[in-house]
Amino acid sequence: MDVTANATRSGEWWAVSVPQIPGLFTQVRRLDQIEAMVRDAADTLGLKIGAVAINADVDYADRADLDKVRDGLRTLEQLQAEIAARSRTLAARLRAEGLSVRDVGTLMGISPQRVSQLTA
Repeated sequence: MDVTANATRSGEWWAVSVPQIPGLFTQVRRLDQIEAMVRDAADTLGLKIGAVAINADVDYADRADLDKVRDGLRTLEQLQAEIAARSRTLAARLRAEGLSVRDVGTLMGISPQRVSQLTA
């Protein structure tokens, strides 16, 4: 059974409840500890669980900012992958046209070592 762990800040701790399993409550200091603690608590109750989704209760304004940051990071990852692919293609094409590693690096604004990595 897949479960959702709802985490609410309580002082310096996160109070965690799992609505799918009545009586399953735990606490953690950090959000990255939730899954292990929920699994341990479920084991103590004699239950096996599947995926653990984490729902951290944060202020609405914070949630909006978090969503913007996550969206921006996804966009950045996509751009990085696109630029990496274009860089490999361009470096290989320029080298195939007879340009030196140093010239390709100068044109692309990267080091000659990076050109060698891209064309290896």
